[in-house]
Amino acid sequence: MRYAIVIEKADGNYSAYVPDLPGCVAAGSTVKAVEEKIRAAIRFHIDGLKADGLPVPAATSIAEYVEA
Repeated sequence: MRYAIVIEKADGNYSAYVPDLPGCVAAGSTVKAVEEKIRAAIRFHIDGLKADGLPVPAATSIAEYVEA
């Protein structure tokens, strides 16, 4: 499955979260690092849901840029 992620600049690092997977977050010192960590966090999160017998949410969020 392909999930949308949001990456935000924080004080001294970057943080990321997955709108379709509440509680699935990661932080890293660079954008590349946080992308790698959020991929691992998504896999870990989904594995945990499955292990607990819970449904895995479908990827429904859409990310897009618009001119303002």
